[in-house]
Amino acid sequence: MAERQAQYSYEELLACGRGELFGPGNAQLPLPPMLMFDRITSIVEDAGEHQKGQIVAEMDIKPDLWFFDCHFKGDPVMPGCLGLDALWQMLGFFVGWLGHPGRGRALSVGQVRLTGMVVPSIRKLEFVVDVKRIIARRLILATGDGHLKADGETAYIANDLRVGLFQPDNA
Repeated sequence: MAERQAQYSYEELLACGRGELFGPGNAQLPLPPMLMFDRITSIVEDAGEHQKGQIVAEMDIKPDLWFFDCHFKGDPVMPGCLGLDALWQMLGFFVGWLGHPGRGRALSVGQVRLTGMVVPSIRKLEFVVDVKRIIARRLILATGDGHLKADGETAYIANDLRVGLFQPDNA
C-alpha cells in the first residue's frame, strides 16, 4: 500500500480507480465518468465533527459535464444521486486509506436532504465527510455524515452514510 498522504491529486485518484493505490483486491474509486471529485484537499484520521476522521474533496464544474446533457434536456441539473455517490466514494476511500483490506460497497444512508441544485453555472463543489465510526471485524464498516457545498452554499446533507469493505469472494 502507498504511504498515507494528506491530499490526493486527480492522477492519484485515477491510480486508486485502477487498483494501484491500496493494492489489488482493496478499495478502489470508480473511474470517470463516475469518479465524482477531482481532488482530495484534506484527509485526516482524528479530525471532524466526531474526531474519528474527516475527508474533504472538490470537483470543478464545467458546463459540458456528461450528466448536464441528459438530466434534464433544456433544464440541466446534476442528479442528486451523483452527489450522494461522491460522499460514499469518499467514505470508502477513507477506510482504504486507513489500511483496511477489501472492496468497498455503499450500504445505506439514513437521511438525505437536497437544499440546493448543482447547475452548469456553479464553479466548484466541496464535499465533506465527517467519519462517525469505523468497525473493523470480519466486515469493515464505516459510518459518517456528509455534505456538499456548491460555490460555498450547502446543497446536500447526508446523515448516517454507511460503506463496507468486503473480501473479493463476498463482495
